Amino acid sequence: MKLAPHLHRIGNDIVAAYLIDTAEGVTVIDAGLRGHHRDLTRELATMNRSLADVKGIVLTHGDSDHLGFAERMRAEQGVPVFVHAADADRAKGGKKPAVAMGPFRIGALLRFFGYALRKGGMRTRYLTDVVEVADGDVLPLPGSPVVVGMPGHSPGSIAVFVPSVRSLFVGDALTTTHVLTGRAGMQPAPFTDDPELALRSLDRLADLDAEWVLPGHGTPWHGSPADAASAVRAAR
Repeated sequence: MKLAPHLHRIGNDIVAAYLIDTAEGVTVIDAGLRGHHRDLTRELATMNRSLADVKGIVLTHGDSDHLGFAERMRAEQGVPVFVHAADADRAKGGKKPAVAMGPFRIGALLRFFGYALRKGGMRTRYLTDVVEVADGDVLPLPGSPVVVGMPGHSPGSIAVFVPSVRSLFVGDALTTTHVLTGRAGMQPAPFTDDPELALRSLDRLADLDAEWVLPGHGTPWHGSPADAASAVRAAR
C-alpha cells in the first residue's frame, strides 16, 4: 500500500512494516512476520524495485512479530539489520520478561493470533547478527533514518524518524488499534515491559516535525507526534 510519495506499508492493521523508497534504494522499517516476505516482494514490484534494492532493515525493537523476514533478508541478500543495543539479545532469541496480557476480547484475540498463524508468526526466525544502534544515531541508509530511544515497551525500543518523508515509525511505543481488544484510537500498546516508562518516553516525540505517525499495529495516523503522544496519555 502506498501511503504517500516514497512511503509504503506492507501487512495490515494487525501487523505492519514500512518501506521508504528513495533514489539510493529502499529502507525497511520492521519486518513483520515471516510470511510478510511475500508481501515485501509484491510491494517492491509495484514500486519497480526488487529485493536487491533493499539496503537495510531497521527494527523498532526485538519482539518476534517485528523480526519476520529480517534474518532471511540478512542471510540471503546480505541486508544489514539495525537494532538498538539493548534489544540485540532479544532479537537473537534471548530471554524476555513475562508481562501480563491485560484485557482482551475473544474476537480480537482470535483475529490477532489467527493472522499471525497464517503469516508464519509461530515459527520465528531469530537474528544471528545485528548492527547495534543507539539513541541519536543517523543511519547510513536511504532516507537517513534517525534513531529516537523510546524505552518502555522493551529496553531497546526505538522510534525511527525519517525527515525526508516526514514520518515517524513508532513500533510498539503506542498503537492505534489494540490487537487484544480491538479498540481503535491512540493508546498504549499491550505486552509492554514497563508501561510507566513507555509513557514517559512519549515526551521524546514532542518536537519531531512529522506528519505521519506509523505504528507496528493499527492504522497509519496522519498528524503530529505531539498530538499522538497527548492522545495516548488521554486514552490511558
